[in-house]
Amino acid sequence: MELEDVNQQRIKANGIWLHVAEKGTGPLVLLLHGFPEFWYSWRHQITFLANHGYHVVAPDLRGYGDSDSPLTHHSYTLLHLVGDLVGILDHFGEQQAFVVGHDWGAVLAWHLSLHRPDRVKGVIAMSVPYYQRNPDAKVIESFRRIFGDGFYICQFQEAGRAEKAFARYDYLTVMKKFLLITKTDNLVAPLGMEIIDYLQTPAVLPPWITEEELQVYADKFQETGFTGPLNYYRAMDMNWELYAAWQGSKITVPAKFIIGDKDIGFDISGTREYVLGDTFKSFVPDLQIAILDGHHFIQQEKAQQVSEEILAFINSL
Repeated sequence: MELEDVNQQRIKANGIWLHVAEKGTGPLVLLLHGFPEFWYSWRHQITFLANHGYHVVAPDLRGYGDSDSPLTHHSYTLLHLVGDLVGILDHFGEQQAFVVGHDWGAVLAWHLSLHRPDRVKGVIAMSVPYYQRNPDAKVIESFRRIFGDGFYICQFQEAGRAEKAFARYDYLTVMKKFLLITKTDNLVAPLGMEIIDYLQTPAVLPPWITEEELQVYADKFQETGFTGPLNYYRAMDMNWELYAAWQGSKITVPAKFIIGDKDIGFDISGTREYVLGDTFKSFVPDLQIAILDGHHFIQQEKAQQVSEEILAFINSL
């Protein structure tokens, strides 16, 4: 996918090849996408931030797009993924960057800030707050207890299961089902039903995305498949095992959290109370919170507003 004056290249970072899209000169801003996306989800922010004096780099995370996609989920722990980000900073010769992440990209942004605060000037996370590890139960076990086996993350655990279910649809339909999701109950399929079958396909597109833009996603995932992205979910219990040493640790860098008030994740399992209460701020002491009118894919749905929120925060630092 071509965007005006966006330079695309593959770089070596942390022992693998990562595809990056970049534009502009100035302080480095790293944009980290979520599931099921790739660098293109930041198309609005790339040009906006570059035009305001920043060097913007949006990678395809490992397993996505034109980046390398290791086959086993053992290569997708947060330690691997944070290592990739450090490798990107090293490639561009930058000691520090502003780091912006959405969905899984938010998880990575939080954990880069946790492990290497010396490399992060400020972090902006969208849709997924920073959570402490629950010392009493593994992640998937907790999800199964709360939501049951129909919960999408539980269904993603078994190698090949989701890929086989997705394959019943064309790629454009799969993209519409995920990217246009609006209802929280769609995350839990009824007993015996696959999540992809349960998700709705909207008859009318919302005004923030076009059929052509959705086709860009569809074409890219048709090239690369879904196993790499699904491996992030399949490594969640491995992360739980690895992260005992960071139990109780805090994010000390300046942080901003952005979420849509109608985000599917906001009303699930006490997230709204967590974000608006004192606990989140106790783990991220230097925190600002912005709640926008919108859904999960907020950087696309409210592109101008999100771009301005990012700019205001990084300019203030």
